[in-house]
Amino acid sequence: MSLQERVQAKAEERRWLILIVLCFSLLVIVLDNSILNVAIPRIQHDLHASTSQLQWMVDSYTLVFAGLLLTAGSLGDRFGRRSSLQFGFVVFGIGSLLSALSGNANELIGFRAFMGIGGAFIMPATLSIITNVFPARERGRAFGVWAATAGVAVALGPLTGGALLEHFYWGSVFLVNIPIVIVGVLAGVFLIPDSKDPHARRLDPVGAVLSIAGLSATLYAVIEAPDKGWLAGSTLAFFGVGALLLAAFFVWEVRTPQPMLDFSFFKNPRFSIASVSIMLTFFAMFGSLFVLTQYFQIVIGYTPIQTGVRLLAFAVPMMVIAPLTHRLMEWLGAKVVIATGLALFIAGLVFATGLDANAVYGDMVWRIVIMASGMALIMAPATDSIMGSLPLARAGVGSAVNDTTRQVGGAVGVAVIGSVYASIYTTKVVDGLIAKGASPDLIAAAKQSIGAGVAAANQAGKGFVDVVKLSFVDGFHSGLFVGAGVLVVGLVAVVMWLPARARAEDVDAQHAEHEAARSAVGVPKA
Repeated sequence: MSLQERVQAKAEERRWLILIVLCFSLLVIVLDNSILNVAIPRIQHDLHASTSQLQWMVDSYTLVFAGLLLTAGSLGDRFGRRSSLQFGFVVFGIGSLLSALSGNANELIGFRAFMGIGGAFIMPATLSIITNVFPARERGRAFGVWAATAGVAVALGPLTGGALLEHFYWGSVFLVNIPIVIVGVLAGVFLIPDSKDPHARRLDPVGAVLSIAGLSATLYAVIEAPDKGWLAGSTLAFFGVGALLLAAFFVWEVRTPQPMLDFSFFKNPRFSIASVSIMLTFFAMFGSLFVLTQYFQIVIGYTPIQTGVRLLAFAVPMMVIAPLTHRLMEWLGAKVVIATGLALFIAGLVFATGLDANAVYGDMVWRIVIMASGMALIMAPATDSIMGSLPLARAGVGSAVNDTTRQVGGAVGVAVIGSVYASIYTTKVVDGLIAKGASPDLIAAAKQSIGAGVAAANQAGKGFVDVVKLSFVDGFHSGLFVGAGVLVVGLVAVVMWLPARARAEDVDAQHAEHEAARSAVGVPKA
């Protein structure tokens, strides 16, 4: 038996150790975005970045990441998921180092985009390897641990970032990725089997180009719309180009004999409705965190590390609840669990609109716990529904669809909620400062960003600071209401169309594939 066959034969025996490695892989992806949120005010100051550039530091990564996911997942299915994971780690590590050494805002935006290439290969590989290594009876539990890791990383990022910023420069939030990347690469070499589709389809370069270009054009329009205007000519042009390219991608994939993405997957409501619920959850989560971290630091006045400590309230419910959701699904079914999670998330966002410029942490923490509890109930069951409805051999593309919905939802959430907050804030702050007789320089600074507005207002007097902060709070509340409204749509879809449990034919097909893979390398049947 070859070395690779021996590794494959031991894969199920080592499946929980493999899960730890894959959770490390996920950790570096999620940590990178959440850690950056805390560093935004420092980066804005040190690199003299505009509000648009700050948003692009988040979204350049997301744009490339989401645009490449389908292609990266398909390549992982064809050439090997471990190889995809290792390649992604190397690219991500190089991008992290270059980001830390950036000399201006535009360089950082470019290197963040390069990191997105690595992330696109890492993310789908984690889910597809879990799906292939774990038998169906344990997959829900594994996905629960995976989802809990994502939730913990969301909260661990601000805490880690805050601690680093207390002692080091802003680039340290990228250098922290390097040791995680090294551990992931080395552990992957010795632990993870390089599974792939045994009946790999031919490459689909036309589908790959159409999907990358279509997703990228659409996301570019979404990201730029808050700055240039949703009805601006350039925005509408990119939306139009994106729509045409994605329509062409759909027509090509339906007609080509061996498509990169089999659109018949979407006929299964467990796949399609769970994907919608994930997308809308990330819309609300990314968008609300984008404004919440600014609220904590600029309005309330917490330092980066104080913000990180307080955002741990996101982590605890995820750590406790997400690993238990497989039990809840066995008892209640996915429909009830996901719908309950969406209802809790909606309630948390609505309650958070009660926060004002003078709130204390006691006012915030219970609202955060409600939101986090809702997310914990959504993420693992929705992921299990998606991955449990697909053939194991197509797990890479299925995982990429799952990840694409997350990233598209997150990018649109930051753009839309950020746009709503910015438009309300700008209108309120200009009217308020003019009414108080503020100088043109102060008004211009406040229009540029909330951080610049507070800094300039501090020079002019407390009355001006109050106007800037209250204007932000009004925009903050409006953004949260938008997030809650979007989740209501998801809740209705889940209640109406998501099946409570897996179809028998999906379970039987995955079990047969899993046993065939075991037998191929001499592992006795379970």
